[in-house]
Amino acid sequence: MQRFGEMRRYLVVPIALVIALGLTAIALAAKPNKNPVVVEVGDLKFTADGGFSPEALPKSKPAPISFFLSGKVESKTGQHPPALKTFELEGDKHVAIDVKGVPVCKSSQLQSTTTGAAKAACGKTLVGQGKTQVEIKFPEQPPIPVKSALLVLNGGTKGGVTTLFVHAYITVPTPAAIVTTVKIKKIHKGRYGLGSVATIPKIAGGSGSIKFFELTIKPGILTATCPDGHLNARGAAIFAEGLKVSAEVSRPCRPKG
Repeated sequence: MQRFGEMRRYLVVPIALVIALGLTAIALAAKPNKNPVVVEVGDLKFTADGGFSPEALPKSKPAPISFFLSGKVESKTGQHPPALKTFELEGDKHVAIDVKGVPVCKSSQLQSTTTGAAKAACGKTLVGQGKTQVEIKFPEQPPIPVKSALLVLNGGTKGGVTTLFVHAYITVPTPAAIVTTVKIKKIHKGRYGLGSVATIPKIAGGSGSIKFFELTIKPGILTATCPDGHLNARGAAIFAEGLKVSAEVSRPCRPKG
């Protein structure tokens, strides 16, 4: 089941889902490469794919899972999507994140660093990797596509809050590191028990937006149980121009044991 806002706001939902990492949205995923979700609204066509493994999960004892998520936004006329500022996500109470034992990286070690330099400084803190494409659009100029590797790094846990950093590096219009901070903590909202907030810095002074995203979280960082055959997630995206978009999704899992 999905609930979206008005048509104009619905156009930007896919970009929000791509940025959000899906760290608590394990319930959003379908089997990768077998069941992609295609959304066409107005000028935009969005294709999303993802999955977690294994899909059969214990009813009560948390089991390690790996996670994959990808998304692609296409425009027939070259329209430039708005920039995302914040994504708030509430995940199923049967999903958890645990970075115990993983070394910690500091945000200061990632600022103004290339992908290679970020790996050299914080390679042991990696919890996931991927790639992205950003579109930069200046007034009266054609859009500029810029590709980058993505690094997901452990920022540690303090006071019940787990921090992750997502590092990207772009070279246009000037070389710059883009470091997204994700804060994750337990919440108590009925079905939802894990909340995360991703704060995305401005890209190219606000002229850049995400067009493609592919990410894999390595096994064991996330755990899940499946007591009743489904996992849920809901999220809200806030954009630079004040738009706010919300959605809710439920997906099946297979209980065992």
